[in-house]
Amino acid sequence: MALDQSFVGRTYPPTEPYEVGREKIREFAEAVGDDNPAYTDPDAAKALGHPEVIAPPTFAFAITFRAAGIVIRDPRLGLDYDRVVHGDQRFAYTRPVRAGDRLSVVSTIESIKSLAGNDVVTVRGEVHDETGGHVVTAWTKLVARAAEGA
Repeated sequence: MALDQSFVGRTYPPTEPYEVGREKIREFAEAVGDDNPAYTDPDAAKALGHPEVIAPPTFAFAITFRAAGIVIRDPRLGLDYDRVVHGDQRFAYTRPVRAGDRLSVVSTIESIKSLAGNDVVTVRGEVHDETGGHVVTAWTKLVARAAEGA
């Protein structure tokens, strides 16, 4: 069953702030195999002009996907998460995520399409710091595969 197009443009309330920790950044950088010293060494980050260690560019996914959960779990949308695969991800940064940031995300359903019986939903996550400053916008594309025989 196709998702309701009237959900396009729907915005969900901001998340509670997520505090970015040095250890989380280090663990993420290690998990993705990126040994850039700016991710683990405050002095290396400062040498590059950052006040604190910074996170790898894809770190924001951990924050924005968690925030997209409110969209995914919205029963009125009717997305069958058991059939969902991650289709695409992109980011537009104003500045890097850094240790000590307290980030909130506002999620908006940017598009809903039906392709070959699959539902494709794009969720835009606007990430702001505690001063209201924009940090990054993330677009997450989710594909709900068509039911077998549909």
